[in-house]
Amino acid sequence: MKTQVCIIGAGPAGLLLGHLLRAEGIECVVIERQAPDYVLGRIRAGVLEQITVSLMERLGLDQRLKAEGLPHDGFNLADGERLIRIDIAALTGKQVVVYGQTELTRDLMDASAQRGLEVIYGATDVALHDIDSDAPFVTFTRDGAAQRIEARIIAGCDGFHGPSRQAILRHGTEYEREYPFGWLGILADVPPCNHELIYSHHARGFALASMRSEERSRYYIDVPLSERIEDWPDERIWDELALRLPDEAAAHIVRGPALEKSIAPLRSYVFAPMRHGSLMLCGDAAHIVPPTGAKGLNLAASDVHYAAAALVAFFRRSDADAVAGYSDLALARVWKAERFSWSLTRLMHRFPDDGPFERAMQRAELDYIATSTAAQTSIAENYVGLPV
Repeated sequence: MKTQVCIIGAGPAGLLLGHLLRAEGIECVVIERQAPDYVLGRIRAGVLEQITVSLMERLGLDQRLKAEGLPHDGFNLADGERLIRIDIAALTGKQVVVYGQTELTRDLMDASAQRGLEVIYGATDVALHDIDSDAPFVTFTRDGAAQRIEARIIAGCDGFHGPSRQAILRHGTEYEREYPFGWLGILADVPPCNHELIYSHHARGFALASMRSEERSRYYIDVPLSERIEDWPDERIWDELALRLPDEAAAHIVRGPALEKSIAPLRSYVFAPMRHGSLMLCGDAAHIVPPTGAKGLNLAASDVHYAAAALVAFFRRSDADAVAGYSDLALARVWKAERFSWSLTRLMHRFPDDGPFERAMQRAELDYIATSTAAQTSIAENYVGLPV
């Protein structure tokens, strides 16, 4: 099989890129190791920046997002009983939209056939070849048969553990920070305890109250990496949330059986450059952010925005400089998002090595944010998404 662009990974980044390229008449094929149901079963992000919303609008795939998504004008930082509301609408003139990554992926999947976007699921043993040349190719196995796709460009949208980043590890630099805790998440079909997200700093640890819809809530608490999900029955999680969230929010918690529970480790990671030869990386294949800043999916969307523009220029106008410049453009935004996610994680969590001085610094920072329009504006600008 021959195509102009072979996209590895059919998560939101790969599907978004595929749709954008097909909308411009560029040939592409997406290959994915897992089955569609498995891809849709990944419970991930739910807060969309304007870049992600605008890409769905541009593709004409925003009908459900507009009908079911929850526009939010702000969010809250909590320290004890104090709620510090960050009014992002007043401070930036923009909103974020709560719409689950699962639903966004479903919208992209459902529209693939109509746009002529070929997606091959069940592709195992994926390997990249000749990425230093102008004629790279990808091999994989499907239904027991070996297959090959020849392309001019390969786009690696296959996540942190996929083969794309592995193919160019020796050509770049890894920047990494692992955190000494993970987020224990519970998803339940219960109404949220607050109409906006609450990031809570408490003596017992961090908590986040969020939602996927008016009837489905997503809560998190931080726990040591040594914890096991088997040791956290539903009631223990609800009890801990009631302690860590401010009393006003805790009083409105509606308990219910978990649809999903998991413990996710936190990591900050960047691989640079995000392009080598005929391979471009997008999303988690190139960078990971702690979920504190709600940047993971949105950073992938901004990568795709830059990658699609570069590929259109390359195939339409033979502009090789556009592809060559992709990494620098994408990384400029990636590092700013990494900075914000790291700083918010550092502010809202208690690290094991922290002492009285570090706690005093956190209190001072939260006091400053509570009383400073400039500080709140900086947080709002980063949370809603910096310009692309």
